[in-house]
Amino acid sequence: MKELGIYVHIPFCKQKCYYCDFVSYTSKETEKERYFKALQKEIETQKNEIDRVTTIYIGGGTPSMANKEEIQKILDMIKQNYIVEKEAEITIEVNPGTVDEAKLEAYKKAGINRLSIGLQSTKNELLKKIGRIHTYEEFLTCYQLARKVGFKNINIDLMLGLPNQTLRDIEESVEKIIKLNPEHISFYSLIIEENTPIEKMLEEKRIALPSEEIERTMYWKAKKALERSDYIHYEISNFAKQGYNSKHNTNCWKQKEYLGFGVSAHSYQNKKRYCNTSSIIEYCQNNEEGKSQNNQVICEIQTEEERRKEYMLLGLRMLEGIDVQEFKHKFIQNPLYLFHQELEKLVKEELIEVDLNQIKLTNKGLDFANLVWEQFI
Repeated sequence: MKELGIYVHIPFCKQKCYYCDFVSYTSKETEKERYFKALQKEIETQKNEIDRVTTIYIGGGTPSMANKEEIQKILDMIKQNYIVEKEAEITIEVNPGTVDEAKLEAYKKAGINRLSIGLQSTKNELLKKIGRIHTYEEFLTCYQLARKVGFKNINIDLMLGLPNQTLRDIEESVEKIIKLNPEHISFYSLIIEENTPIEKMLEEKRIALPSEEIERTMYWKAKKALERSDYIHYEISNFAKQGYNSKHNTNCWKQKEYLGFGVSAHSYQNKKRYCNTSSIIEYCQNNEEGKSQNNQVICEIQTEEERRKEYMLLGLRMLEGIDVQEFKHKFIQNPLYLFHQELEKLVKEELIEVDLNQIKLTNKGLDFANLVWEQFI
């Protein structure tokens, strides 16, 4: 049996963050019930009793805005129609201010064993600048309740490069989070996406972002502080205590297959990438009519060469890099020969280091990871 991941998209938010370009809705209260019924229908329609599900990830949007009963129904439907391993990693994204003790207890009872809490900053003034609806104090309440209920695998999201953010802001945030001792920390840069409120604010000079040099300093200061506290830097933006790497994300970076359920959700199976429609009306109607396949849009049908290149690109996201023997086992070719020209160029630029067993980023390459990926395309 093949290993399979499942992603479930809950597209509802109380307020859309200023930087967000994900498919999510803030004024669709009347359609929530219809959406969850359509979602269950899609899960049932795509039934798979061949592959084994090792990870489930419920993301959004703000999944924790949904009623606890809806989350329970979704997980029940998955377990009824798929072979879910007993020790599967089951994650739900949670925003402070949208959960209470009863909801967290219901998550745990439903089989959820990992929480990902969207904090972004411990500074309330910075949270306001990016449109977050919670305070640091509300985050602390959420975190403490999660521990009280018994969650032993918690991720906390932090962002750098926020408007008017300083080095000291980052240092304080990292210090406070380390003291809480979560199992996992995602630490990533603010990306200015097109047609978002924050892009307009930047264009109108209502906000200013830290320079690239300061942002890089933020990154390295945080990296060193986390590593001193026994967090393993295992992927460009992710740190974890020993044994707590995100299995779902790691499987995606290792090019394993996954199914996506919900509006705009992406899937990867049989060398094919496809996604669902971004129209919630169209999504619901097709599922109600038993035509869930009409929601799917083919994004890419990969050639073997494209799969090999993508495997290299994804592999360089991880600090351990690409295992040459694993590549040879998967593709029956040696990447050192297959990509010798590209590798030689990157070694010369001191972006990667290569030996007979491994290909991985240098510190310079880590700073310019996007450039490294582009070199392979």
